[in-house]
Amino acid sequence: MPFSSLLKRLGLKLSLNDPRWGNGSKDTNKAQEGKKPGDGPPDLDQLWRDFNQRLNGLFGGKNRNGNNGGGGGSGGEMKGAGATVGAVTVIGLLVWLATGSFIVQEGQTGVVTTFGRFSHTTPAGFNWRWPYPFQANETVNVSQVRTVEVGYQGNTRNKQTRESLMLTDDENIIDIQFAVQYRLKDPVAWLYNNSGPEENVRQVAETSIREIVGRSKMDYVLYEGREKVAQDTQQMMQQILDRYASGVLITNVTMQGVQPPEQVQAAFDDAVKAGQDRERQKNEGQAYANDIVPKARGAAFRLVQEAEAYRSMVTENAQGNADRFKSVLAEYQKAPGVTRDRMYLETMQQIFSSTSKVMVDAKAGSNLLYLPLDKLIAQVAATEANRANITAPPPTAVLLPPPETSSMDLNRRDSRSRESSRDREGR
Repeated sequence: MPFSSLLKRLGLKLSLNDPRWGNGSKDTNKAQEGKKPGDGPPDLDQLWRDFNQRLNGLFGGKNRNGNNGGGGGSGGEMKGAGATVGAVTVIGLLVWLATGSFIVQEGQTGVVTTFGRFSHTTPAGFNWRWPYPFQANETVNVSQVRTVEVGYQGNTRNKQTRESLMLTDDENIIDIQFAVQYRLKDPVAWLYNNSGPEENVRQVAETSIREIVGRSKMDYVLYEGREKVAQDTQQMMQQILDRYASGVLITNVTMQGVQPPEQVQAAFDDAVKAGQDRERQKNEGQAYANDIVPKARGAAFRLVQEAEAYRSMVTENAQGNADRFKSVLAEYQKAPGVTRDRMYLETMQQIFSSTSKVMVDAKAGSNLLYLPLDKLIAQVAATEANRANITAPPPTAVLLPPPETSSMDLNRRDSRSRESSRDREGR
């Protein structure tokens, strides 16, 4: 309870506007009726006695002022004053102890220090510590997800070129903007192991990604390696922060923008388009090769198989002909004349079976008979192809006029027939 409230409860008014200020008690006022209110200094002894009397009345004390003289009254007043001081001291002590209570919200942790040195942590809820100057407390939000932006502030359009421009392994400049999300895993380390905790996280993030980008090619960072760069940066940041004992847990690294510098953006776009055209043409060529090469290999394999088949056929035919010749030779040795005639007939049959015209020499009247078998065969094939219902007329034999023969021709013909008969007999 404040001291002013206590004075109000006791009914004391220590104000300069009080008309009794400096005028003493009622008894003193009777003795000083002739004096005016502001003629002399205030009677502090009387004020103190009034204060003690009111405190005694409040706490059940008794006024021992009697008829036995002034000594007993002074002793009672001193005892009453001591009780009053003790009560005020107890009240002040309770108020002082009450200042040591504090409340920690859910998701937060209280850190208590004793004379400026870490003492212990407190969970969520109502807690108490020794009041000032012995102990102090500070609450830390450990469930909040904090964010650090590198390369931009608030919006990706608000670039910070000093942070975003980096050098790759192939000596190209690249513009990277990313955000780091983290939360606290050790509030004590967060408070007492870092001089500037958020600035430390920012510097660690910038250092980590510069090292990762410096070991990578530009195309890798721009395209297929963006996620890998973010993961490697997160791992390296966690390792550095754990080595610093900063009490930070990195939860995510998000790439907001990865692109070449604005000054060379147009030229880089042209180079990217040329690279894409090159890859497209390579893919088309590879697709054409994948289409042609298997066909060529199949054709080559087919030719090889056909050649093998032809070789086998020729070899087998030759072997068969040789075997047949050997068998014919054996039969010829047994009966030469019969075998010779049979071979002649088979040969003539084979020859005439492949001809389309047949010449018949009629001995009677020396007439030459011509049968147009080729035209008949073609006519039958055309009829079958057209599926005509009309039957073709039967072939007619054409009788050629007998040629004019002379006696010289007859002699030549007789000599030729005799020579052929002699040849057959000689065989």
